[in-house]
Amino acid sequence: MCGIIGIIGRGEAPPLLMEGLKRLEYRGYDSAGIATLVNGNIERRRAEGKLENLEALLAGDPIGGTIGIGHTRWATHGRPNETNAHPHATAKAAIVHNGIIENFQPLRAELEGLGHEFFTDTDSEVVAHLLTRYLDEGMTPVDATKATLERLEGAFALAIIFAGEHELMMGARRGSPLAVGFGEGEMYLGSDSLALAPLTQKICYLEEGDWAEITPEGVTIHDESGEVVERSVRLTANTGAATGKGDFPHFMLKEIFEQPGVIGDTLYSLVNPQTRTIELPDMPFAWDKVPKVTLVACGTSSYAALVAKYWFEDIAGITVEWDIASEFRYRAPPLPKGGVALFISQSGETADTLAALQFAREQGQHILALVNVPESSMAREADLVLGTHAGPEIGVASTKAFTTQLTVLACLVIAAAKARKAIDHEREAALSAALMEVPARAADVLNHDEKLRAIAGNVAEARDVIYLGRGTSFPIALEGALKLKEISYIHAEGYAAGEMKHGPIALIEDDVPVIVIAPGDALFEKTASNTQEVIARGGKVIFLSDAAGVKAFAGKAAEVVELPDVDPFVAPILYAIPVQLLAYHTAVAKGTDVDQPRNLAKSVTVE
Repeated sequence: MCGIIGIIGRGEAPPLLMEGLKRLEYRGYDSAGIATLVNGNIERRRAEGKLENLEALLAGDPIGGTIGIGHTRWATHGRPNETNAHPHATAKAAIVHNGIIENFQPLRAELEGLGHEFFTDTDSEVVAHLLTRYLDEGMTPVDATKATLERLEGAFALAIIFAGEHELMMGARRGSPLAVGFGEGEMYLGSDSLALAPLTQKICYLEEGDWAEITPEGVTIHDESGEVVERSVRLTANTGAATGKGDFPHFMLKEIFEQPGVIGDTLYSLVNPQTRTIELPDMPFAWDKVPKVTLVACGTSSYAALVAKYWFEDIAGITVEWDIASEFRYRAPPLPKGGVALFISQSGETADTLAALQFAREQGQHILALVNVPESSMAREADLVLGTHAGPEIGVASTKAFTTQLTVLACLVIAAAKARKAIDHEREAALSAALMEVPARAADVLNHDEKLRAIAGNVAEARDVIYLGRGTSFPIALEGALKLKEISYIHAEGYAAGEMKHGPIALIEDDVPVIVIAPGDALFEKTASNTQEVIARGGKVIFLSDAAGVKAFAGKAAEVVELPDVDPFVAPILYAIPVQLLAYHTAVAKGTDVDQPRNLAKSVTVE
């Protein structure tokens, strides 16, 4: 999860920028850089690897300036080298960027046609060139920023400085967090309050779509339409992002809202946005020789694995076995020679999953680990590690770890399918393009927060809740039920919708909430038929679907929530978010301890 820091004021900026970057190291990174203005000119220092490399570079070739921006970067697309490190700059503007610019390819082609020369493999560089284009046309920096933001599609946080403008820094957010800090004759920007903690306790969080003009004396904030708005300023005693909730009442809600950014960070570590291809580390086996894939995990991670089972079988044509780790080892299943065993864990320390991994290794399997902690025990024991870029997840109920796991698994499936010739390049490009839309669509889903809060008020009064889904929506139904049980303590069950008439339909009675996950996929009509059966028996249906699905059930379901129309392949990632929000707001309505629910721990390190 990349980090941003920006400073405009009176003192020397580079030492403060470096301090801010050090406080963002917890997010993980593999290159870093800063840019300042010196006598009106943009000066940059960037380095591959850890901050000590950047510090050594600055020691040998120092820069000054009272205004500057800095960045720690996960290698998303492009090697983790100095060329691809942020800040990106032209002679007129320098930017740092978190997130994804979805439409960077047509923008880059347009700008190259105007004579702009690009030097990196990243999507981010297009922002600096687009700003420069508008500056060349005579726009002011503020107007150029506004015009640029209107052209960008995707999820992002930006900090910008301009040559010759020692009294101006711009910031903007859409789908990725960004905070403004207030000092005495000095102002700051940061990805979160941790970066700003040594500088100020006075913080303002930009809201979705906001962009800000920052001077040493203050900030003017505009909403997405360009209107000047006021945002609340608060005092924070936060001394660490890993332990700070920012402007959110709970870690869980903060982590839900971080998902557009962290999905983007994870996605761009695996997708080449220019070629629409998946770029994974070299596998210790050939996919076309793999007889079977075994997917093993616990809890929420097991539902990510179950989604992947559907994907692997449908898209890559591979036989897949799925199991929960606590059962897998004890039934001692026979595993074919040359098989692949993939183990999924947020912490990489889950005892049952680690024991299952060791069993699979004894059976001669190729071992893959999908974890959020690259130094974990599971990562150390695997043949190959696939990392999520979720950053620290403090809430016990997993949210952003789940959606980033799905993101990595989707990329893995595409790569396996391509290697097995189950899909061609055109299909790979289409699936990759669908994935690249997810961060922005995830931000759209979060706009339903208030509606889901209102719905949750009624769910909180229920004794039992049922979740239904078909295909890849079935694991999301299971995950939704788990989330509700974990944090609200309401009994909930997830079912495959087609199984309702084989027994569970007996549970339906007046006012039982039934949450239906129904994206517009090939199984929609089947799910719709099952939903009608529930409505006919008095179930209170909460229907999650796209525009067409919502239209079909408006007036029939008790509540409808319209989600973006997306490729069915990526629907599980997006439909996870409203079930997370519904569980969260239900728990808040019931007054439970959302972040630390009873009897649960974040990492289960005993069997």
